[in-house]
Amino acid sequence: MKVCVIGGAGYIGSHAVYELIRDGHEVVVIDNLSTGKKEMVHKDAKFYLGDITIAENLKEIFKQECEIKPFDVVMHFAAKLIVPESVEQPLEYYYNNVEGVRIMLSVMKDFNIKNVVFSSTAAVYGEPEKEICEETDRTNPINPYGETKLASEKLIKWVCERYNMNYCIFRYFNVAGADESLEIGLNKDNLTHIVPVTVQTALGIRDKMIVFGNDYDTKDGTCVRDYIHVSDLAYAHVLGAKYLVNNNKSLLVNLGSNEGYSVLEIIKEVEKYYKVNYEIGERRAGDPAKLIASNNKAKELLGWTPKRNLSDIIKSDINYRIKIKD
Repeated sequence: MKVCVIGGAGYIGSHAVYELIRDGHEVVVIDNLSTGKKEMVHKDAKFYLGDITIAENLKEIFKQECEIKPFDVVMHFAAKLIVPESVEQPLEYYYNNVEGVRIMLSVMKDFNIKNVVFSSTAAVYGEPEKEICEETDRTNPINPYGETKLASEKLIKWVCERYNMNYCIFRYFNVAGADESLEIGLNKDNLTHIVPVTVQTALGIRDKMIVFGNDYDTKDGTCVRDYIHVSDLAYAHVLGAKYLVNNNKSLLVNLGSNEGYSVLEIIKEVEKYYKVNYEIGERRAGDPAKLIASNNKAKELLGWTPKRNLSDIIKSDINYRIKIKD
């Protein structure tokens, strides 16, 4: 396959590129480097500096590449994704996350590219009505980030139905860890994800960390999330792209472990290696108490299950942070 990865210099996108190349595919990366880093792009991928919200930008790159060989699949990893920031900046989130998708789909239509893999989120479920979220559950986001992802999902479905295109939408939540090569991982300023924040605190990169609330209706009062190793998640995108090309039909699936861990359980796992200095703070805006995703449909349709557990996630993040610290 020839795959265009928009946002391929970011955390999840760069890991998807690595997995695509390991699987023998041709990869073109487009990224505006607003949060991604050029050095995260695999050396065997072709890189373009480009912005999904600028139609002419995308058209120019697609024209250049499709004259050589058309893309079989476009993957989207170009969203803004920090929940509290989305509450503070709803206009910016809607513009980047929804308008960017609209422009991407419009350019795909113009170049007759039929398959899109979209990186969505379990945040579209909002406060879940049962222990484990399933794809048929009611969607009711409680923050602008989740709303922009749900709006993008709906836009993709309508466009694909109208123009005879196929979509693979993945809903997932907390992604963590680093590639086994330790060449790439989550490396950016002002990290907000719980695993790297905890590891940074343990390694002394941060003085302390704040646990946002301990009065939720969970086993220990802290938020419970489903954690997936980034390489497991990235490989699912390879399987999703192949599914579209081979079956010529769409799918929407959760990617999860069917298990949830609380913030305090993450801290305890890291403390198997290093002490973590933390304190309890106020709740953050827009945080549901519990989000766990069922992976039954992903197993059934794609043959996908995560190969790595929470211990593997923590160890890989510690090793990556030690490497980039030195």
